[in-house]
Amino acid sequence: MEKAWRTGIGYDLHPLISDRVLRLGGVTIAGERGLGGHSDGDVVLHALIDALLGAVGWPDIGEQFPDTDSRWRGIDSTQLMDQVIGQLLGAGWRINNVDLVIIAQKPKLSPWKEAIRKKLAELCRVSTGQVGVKAKTNEGFDAVGRQEAIACQVIATVIQNVE
Repeated sequence: MEKAWRTGIGYDLHPLISDRVLRLGGVTIAGERGLGGHSDGDVVLHALIDALLGAVGWPDIGEQFPDTDSRWRGIDSTQLMDQVIGQLLGAGWRINNVDLVIIAQKPKLSPWKEAIRKKLAELCRVSTGQVGVKAKTNEGFDAVGRQEAIACQVIATVIQNVE
């Protein structure tokens, strides 16, 4: 039996706002401004969902969960992730690995990287060794550097057994 390997990339950026809790990769980071958006604004999960959907050639997160649909307003993005993982597994795909970079001037994410990594492994149904989480700043440049936004870039590889 051969295996089909596919790789997808994802990117997301949301503005920081003061009336929300910050969630990154399904982890709540207390005491920080949250991210704006139709759902909870979790840029890590949104970028990861796009990477996974892109890997298998399916419509992106905006088509799957449009912001014109009130069902998705304020939703916890882990619920969106669960739906996508269910669709992937149902179609015979499994995640091989995920690697991501969270770009945030503040908060400093070093204390949170392991918790995010563990949560992503749980959501993806893989081991923590299959998930890479890095954090970078933009050294004061652009909206991220001015602490107006947080962004995330993701690459994900999936495998499907084919006969």
